[in-house]
Amino acid sequence: MPGDIAEKFAPYFRPVYDVLLKRLGASFMQYCLRPEIGKVEIAPFAYMRGRTFENAVVILDEAQNVTAAQMKMFLTRLGENVTVIVNGDITQCDLPRGVRSGLSDALERFEEDEMVGIVHFNKDDCVRSALCQRTLHAYS
Repeated sequence: MPGDIAEKFAPYFRPVYDVLLKRLGASFMQYCLRPEIGKVEIAPFAYMRGRTFENAVVILDEAQNVTAAQMKMFLTRLGENVTVIVNGDITQCDLPRGVRSGLSDALERFEEDEMVGIVHFNKDDCVRSALCQRTLHAYS
């Protein structure tokens, strides 16, 4: 597939991009994505080993689809002055049957850790749309 790393992984980044675009606006978002500015970076798992994130906000989106080993690798990349946001929906896990989600694993491991805040959302917290909320209720 032609293009730089950002172009190759753009489809995977799209959900996060859409939220940032809505919150920050198109021109500021384009500014932040410029490589020389480096405010927003797309970093696929394949390129994580050996990296250390410092002075950053790091988001792991769709974390229900990473394995426990991948979650550990991700969390051990975090250096000083980092806020990490890990999000996902365990009910939407696409891992093969029998492979435990790294999100489930991390939730159990860090449940009692005072340095880690965990926020659980339920179907009533859905803000995507009224139809989405009704769908969640219908399938619960």
